[in-house]
Amino acid sequence: MKLNKILPSIVVATLLSTNLFAGGDFIVPAVPIEPVEVTPELEPVFYVGIGGVASGLSRNCACKTKNERLKDMTYGVILKAGMDITDYIGVEARYINASIENDFSEMVHYGLYLKPQYLLDDDITVYGLLGYGKTTVDYTLGKRTSTLDESGFSYGAGLEYALEDNIGLWIDMQHIFSEEGTFETDLNLGSAGVTYNF
Repeated sequence: MKLNKILPSIVVATLLSTNLFAGGDFIVPAVPIEPVEVTPELEPVFYVGIGGVASGLSRNCACKTKNERLKDMTYGVILKAGMDITDYIGVEARYINASIENDFSEMVHYGLYLKPQYLLDDDITVYGLLGYGKTTVDYTLGKRTSTLDESGFSYGAGLEYALEDNIGLWIDMQHIFSEEGTFETDLNLGSAGVTYNF
């Protein structure tokens, strides 16, 4: 008998001896399915804040001694509003007015900042500020008055501590500008206050 006649017979006999052609139940081995954890989408958090600010300003003196620097520390208020888009990035708008106990300068600042942040633990967050601001400094030296208007890049860094789910305390430092205007004015701020999350 030739091989091509034997092989079909063997295949048919094998099939008939199994459940494939016998009408029996075909059993599929059970494969364990592990549950997939679904991470909930983070919703943006909106907040407002109010606090106090100390403004440190220095500038060249309009006098014969070119190396002499005039310095003024003024105090005031900071208002801010922002949105934490994720746990790692947010945006923040700031308004600052420092005119208390001034020797010769008063300052107003508006700014919009990108806010990279990192949660150190459940209560403490560190953050940076990178953005653009407009600052007006009014000088009064004796009978002489002048105004410095500057717009440009500003940056800072700070820390926030969560007292409760929707209330936090913050403290930060902010660099406004360096060597701007006719008298090469430098301006830096320190602020602290409280925020409320919606």
